[in-house]
Amino acid sequence: MNRLFIDVHALQTVPPSNLNRDDTGAPKTAIYGGVPRARVSSQAWKRATREYFNDKQLLDPSELGVRTKKVVELLAKRISSLDEGVGDVAAQQLAAEVIQATGLKIEVPKRKATAAKDGEPEPPAEAKYLVFLSARQIDGLARLALNGADDIKAYLKDKDNKARAKQIADTLHSVDIALFGRMVADVTDISVDAAVQVAHAISVHRADTESDYYTAVDDQNTDAEPGAGMIGTVDFNSATLYRYAALSVHQLLDNLGQGLRDDEPATVPVRRAVEAFVNGFLSSLPQGKINTFGHHTLPDAVVVKLRTTRPISFVAAFEDPVRGDQGGYVREASERLAEFIPDIERAYGDDATTMTWVLRVGPSTQKLAGIGTETESLGTLVQAVGQAVTERLEKPE
Repeated sequence: MNRLFIDVHALQTVPPSNLNRDDTGAPKTAIYGGVPRARVSSQAWKRATREYFNDKQLLDPSELGVRTKKVVELLAKRISSLDEGVGDVAAQQLAAEVIQATGLKIEVPKRKATAAKDGEPEPPAEAKYLVFLSARQIDGLARLALNGADDIKAYLKDKDNKARAKQIADTLHSVDIALFGRMVADVTDISVDAAVQVAHAISVHRADTESDYYTAVDDQNTDAEPGAGMIGTVDFNSATLYRYAALSVHQLLDNLGQGLRDDEPATVPVRRAVEAFVNGFLSSLPQGKINTFGHHTLPDAVVVKLRTTRPISFVAAFEDPVRGDQGGYVREASERLAEFIPDIERAYGDDATTMTWVLRVGPSTQKLAGIGTETESLGTLVQAVGQAVTERLEKPE
């Protein structure tokens, strides 16, 4: 198929918060345009998006995966659930053999082996790194293990059976694996190229880190015991963020392959994945220090583009930081985008093949009204993008 990309742009204001901390506990920052900006890493927002898939049931559990070092334990539980006659120790042995047959390297962590008491069974082995497996891959590997349960070592010495283990690990990818990719250093041929690229969100303006000094009172103290039970500080900032993500639809199609059923066309799972990502990326929020700050916000403005040329970020609109002279940053940031987008599209875009949708809230975003087709709600936007992707995929080349 032809190349097809979805660009998702958002302006989102967050109040005092610490969404994503660095190694000192302070909010992450970056220098852009010569001034410090608030920053939220791509990993933080990808994690939040994946969690949103589950929390809001945007996708069926069978379409999602698990990222963990505890692949042996995970697979053993699935083996036991499929055959209750297989004990825990036997299930772990089956799981360990099958996992190694895929090419993944596993070992019992030294700290767990040392902590195990005399007479207790050896703790299950773990991968040396996080491994991303889909629910269907876990199920397939569990059934393969049960097929060779009588003598799993001999069963996997057969080249066809061993090849089957690797094939299962490299097919039927979950939506989150297809979107965000999978890096396997030891078995590069089962790695998956990500269909999504997420930029680090940065503030459109200069942002300085502040510090909150707090005290906590001991409820059991008497009047004769003045003072705080605990004293501390927490760093925070507040910002209007520019967020951006690019989704390669043709890569997503390649990663997903056919649907969950044999009679399901490839466009069906792709549309579900596209709609889930657009919804999840825009609605999700990193949870760092959320109990402290309660920073529950949603984007002030969203621009989504479907294009055939190449992904284009509009972050350069804010290389010169917004000054906030108008009593806030959203209005000027919206005006910047409304001026920058037509300029960049005129110079590098393709009007004949590009589609644009806008979702905005409040009068401060009014300037973006003419950038594309306005949608009344996130649901309407998501549905429109999904329908457009389906039509493009079904259109003869």
